[in-house]
Amino acid sequence: MKRTGKITAAVTFCLLLGSSVTAFGQQTPLHLTLKEAIRLSLERNLDLKVELYNPAMAEADIRRSLGIYDPLLSLSAGYSRRHSFGNTLTFTPQPIDEASVNASVSQLLPTGAVVGLNADSGWIDNSAKYYTSGVNLSVSQPLLRDFGRDNTELEINVSRYGKKGSIERFHTRLSDIVAQVRNDYFRLYNLREILEVRKTSLALANRILVESRGRVKAGVLPAFEILNSEFVAATREREVIEAERAIRDQVDVLRLTLQLDPTVDIVIADEPARENYVVREGEALELALARRPELEEQRTILKIHDLQQRVAKNRTLPDLLLNANIGTGGFDRTFGGGVERTARAEDPNWGIGLQVTYPLGNRVAENDYIRSRLLLEQARTQLQNLEARISKDVKAAIRQVESSYKQLDVTRRGSAYAEERLRAFQKRNEVGLSTTKDVFDVEEDLVTAKANQIQAVVDYNNAITQLWRVTGEILDRQGIRVSESRADALYEKLK
Repeated sequence: MKRTGKITAAVTFCLLLGSSVTAFGQQTPLHLTLKEAIRLSLERNLDLKVELYNPAMAEADIRRSLGIYDPLLSLSAGYSRRHSFGNTLTFTPQPIDEASVNASVSQLLPTGAVVGLNADSGWIDNSAKYYTSGVNLSVSQPLLRDFGRDNTELEINVSRYGKKGSIERFHTRLSDIVAQVRNDYFRLYNLREILEVRKTSLALANRILVESRGRVKAGVLPAFEILNSEFVAATREREVIEAERAIRDQVDVLRLTLQLDPTVDIVIADEPARENYVVREGEALELALARRPELEEQRTILKIHDLQQRVAKNRTLPDLLLNANIGTGGFDRTFGGGVERTARAEDPNWGIGLQVTYPLGNRVAENDYIRSRLLLEQARTQLQNLEARISKDVKAAIRQVESSYKQLDVTRRGSAYAEERLRAFQKRNEVGLSTTKDVFDVEEDLVTAKANQIQAVVDYNNAITQLWRVTGEILDRQGIRVSESRADALYEKLK
């Protein structure tokens, strides 16, 4: 007897220990609000992090293009020997040794001019040995082709517009992610509510099964009614299992989007909206045409093509260069003497001239200009097409919101009617005026009606999400601001 008591105590201890370990190993479910879900998506979503690299690379393109204004320093040194037939009677070659050192720096200006400063010093040894030195300032300014800031800074401006376009693409991707999170969030709400409906249906089926067994045993019902009840109960149990699986799948979807611990369960903390959302079509269309990031990106592309078209037109002009230089030099038998003569500008020099080049026919520049005009017209047409499609999407989204709101009342009434109908059939079944199959059929109608009611609420919220998406206001509605700072920080991190 004592041994049996010890065994029982040991088993009880093991069961308690196992329960404690299981409870300890289970994580507390995450009660997730919609606002928190969106915040986590902005911070952790890998698709957004991938997209953020594009404006960071665009910033690198801008800095690279600005390199045209970096001064160019050049240093050189050399030595050479050649022979000159100084005596034409004897044709005796005389060696000439030369050594030189040169330093120059050049700078591009926004007008397209190139300014250069050159300093050189040399040593020549032939029949006489002497040193040379000189300083020269030169300017080469285009007067027709490539004149002006637009031509000089074409790549810089294209890179800046490119970064703006990449920000708008990030804006678009961010809007898509926020809309996706909202839809996934409310889908999980939908599935959990459906699970509760399925569990209630299973409980009712089990209760009817127990009652049917009792009534068959009492001789009130035929025996096959038990089979009907058992079949329906098994079907309802299968539906509960399927609903639980669907919830786990949807939780995985949210975990992936929000980069959450793969073992944590998610419980929806916010109810979807049910109040009437009033929207005016004119205001929505105006907002969409002003705020959609896709439109802003296309307008940026239009600006790029317009700039390239103006530059291409300029490049059909002749290349007329104004070249000017001024400097001083000197030579002496000593190195110091040559430098001193140069410093005193004893031997000044200057020059000015024009240089014209123009390819006969000029087909390359002319067709580049025509192509740039075609690209500009194409971009304008694409913008018009995008505006038309967005207007259509806004109108469709407004109609969807209005229709979905009406469905809330319709499905609510349908669910209420289905409940009354089920109660009526249960009463009829109690007095033998309907079979259990009739009750189960009516109960299935109630399950469908409740599922439709839950789906209508989710569809209404998804319709509002879609309306905010097509009008370009979804980020503002969620309190999100888009700036270049995150991309710039990513660039500076790797700089």
